[in-house]
Formats: sequence, structure tokens, C-alpha cells
Amino acid sequence: MTAARHSVRTRGLLRGAFGAIHAARIVFVWLLLAIGLALAISSAWNWYKAWNDNRTIAALAAGQNVEIRADTASPPVLFARAYYLLQRDRVGEAQVLLDQANFRADDETRVAMLYDDGNARLRTTFAAIEQGKFDKATSLVNLAKADYEQALRLDPGAWDVKYNLDVAARLVRDLPTIVQTEEPMQQEPRKDLWSDLPGVPRGEP
Repeated sequence: MTAARHSVRTRGLLRGAFGAIHAARIVFVWLLLAIGLALAISSAWNWYKAWNDNRTIAALAAGQNVEIRADTASPPVLFARAYYLLQRDRVGEAQVLLDQANFRADDETRVAMLYDDGNARLRTTFAAIEQGKFDKATSLVNLAKADYEQALRLDPGAWDVKYNLDVAARLVRDLPTIVQTEEPMQQEPRKDLWSDLPGVPRGEP
């Protein structure tokens, strides 16, 4: 009788163990399915974001005025929107995007945005000089220098940035002379700078 009870108890324990194993297998399978679903959703979302970013960048490159959210846009979209704005001398609006890039973008993107920003400020500097607004020109060229200097801190080997920084520095030295005279020769430095300055095309894009 004792042996029979022991056998029944053993079978009960075995059934319980197999039941627990089966339940664990079911939980494990569902866990795998949940992980797979989460990965699929994440992959689909990342694909959609990349597709949407590429569409936005292409539209901006084509000259379409596509609005973006500066606080959530990816660094490539920030760059594309800033470039669009800077080509139209909308420097103040682009500055908001540059501020965002300083927090979230890689150094290469930040250097490119700072370079474009400095170039836009130089274009505006030349326009101010042509209009005789020398105080404004001085302020703008100093801001351009600050952009180039920050870019060089991120990438000391950026040759175009170095070149344009040198141009901006020469402008700072030339401006007091321009202010003191109204002779036609005051325009000569501007002509040379326009012809030599890389990345700063004259006129509209």
C-alpha cells in the first residue's frame, strides 16, 4: 500500500513537472513572438522615418519651402532646412536649427552648418558694405568669424573654413578704412573677395 501511494505521488509530481515545463514553453514562445513583433515595429518605424527624411531633404533641395520641427528633426534634415534658409539669407531662422544641431548632430554635420552659416553672414556683410552700412557689416563679419572659428575647433583641417576665416579677418581689418573714405577704391577689396571666396557664390542660388 505504501509503495502504491508512493507510485501515485511520483506520477503526480511528474505530471506537475511536465505541466510546468509546458507552461514555461508557452510563455517562452509568446515572449519570442512579442520580441519579434517589437523588432518588426521598430524596424518599420525606422524605415518610415528614413523614407520621410529623404523625402523632406529632396523637397528642400528642389527649392520647396518645407517646414520642419527643429526639436525633433534628424541632423540631416536640420542641415537640409538650414541650407535652404541660408541660401535665401534667412540667417535668423537657420540659427535656431544650428542651435539644435549643436546638441544632437555629429561634428561633420555641425561643421557643414557652421560653414554655411558663416558664408551667409559674409554675403550679408558684402550687401551691407554696398549700402554703406558699415556698423552692420562689422557686426556681421564678426559673427561669420565666430562661425568659422567654432567649425575649426571641431575640424581643424577644414581648408575651406580656414580660407574663409582668413577672408573674414581681412574684411575686419579693411572695414575701418572703408568707413573713413568714400573713394571708389573702397570697392576693390569686395571685388577680390567675391572672386576668391570658396563656397560664397555671388547672387541668388
